[in-house]
Amino acid sequence: MARVLILSSYVASSRVGGGAQALALARLGLEPILIPTVLFGRHPGHGPPGGAAVEAETFEAMIGGVEAQGLFAKLDAVITGYFSSPEQVSIAADTLGRVKAAAPQARLIVDPIMGDNGRLYVKEAVAEAIAALLAPRADVLAPNAWELGWLTNCALSDPGSAFAAARTLGKPVMVSSIRAGDAIGVVYAEAGEAWFASHPAATAAPNGTGDLLTALFTAALLGGFAGPDALAVAVGGVAEAMGEAAGLDELPLTGFPTTLAASPLVRLAPLHG
Repeated sequence: MARVLILSSYVASSRVGGGAQALALARLGLEPILIPTVLFGRHPGHGPPGGAAVEAETFEAMIGGVEAQGLFAKLDAVITGYFSSPEQVSIAADTLGRVKAAAPQARLIVDPIMGDNGRLYVKEAVAEAIAALLAPRADVLAPNAWELGWLTNCALSDPGSAFAAARTLGKPVMVSSIRAGDAIGVVYAEAGEAWFASHPAATAAPNGTGDLLTALFTAALLGGFAGPDALAVAVGGVAEAMGEAAGLDELPLTGFPTTLAASPLVRLAPLHG
């Protein structure tokens, strides 16, 4: 059974962040280990979330407990997501280095959660720490379109410009929330090639779709799918979960896939730079 360490948020009543990713991976038969960066009652988009950030010392000590159990050498992947302080980011970056030393085959998936819709929603010092410390360590970087623009100082307007921006990072990149006419989708770029997996855009999307995408893409890679196929499977899983969420403000757990398979909702096409 594949084992994935998740360094991200836990939100009790919302299917978002690391908590949602742990549920998604477990439904697919993977073993998640979640080290939370915050403990919230609800998504902050609904109002005051309740709870608090996890102190850096506690965060580091929890990671140390997992390492002391000998589990770093047994990891197949690490997903990083939401951080509340630069200190947490620094601890996470050091953790990625120790995991890679213990398990060279482990995939390091960095979702640089920092903002959207034209603004940062983490402190600027947190965003700068993610860019400086986590992004360089990633085997796959998984930003949304706005985050990729922030990281590269490039303007993104379509799949082609997303591909061009991703190429400047010199590593595999999966960039979400890319518009193309009436469709929305995700670009995956690696080794000078790229693909765009898209589906018809919904009028509204619940929170957590990006977190689910990263979890499904990681699971697909660990399941032996090549990058483009992992992209299509992950985007399809998110599209079908969104269908289950019609009229809801949260992704329902019943919409999370239990198998990794292609979806008729998704169109996969190569991009040419």
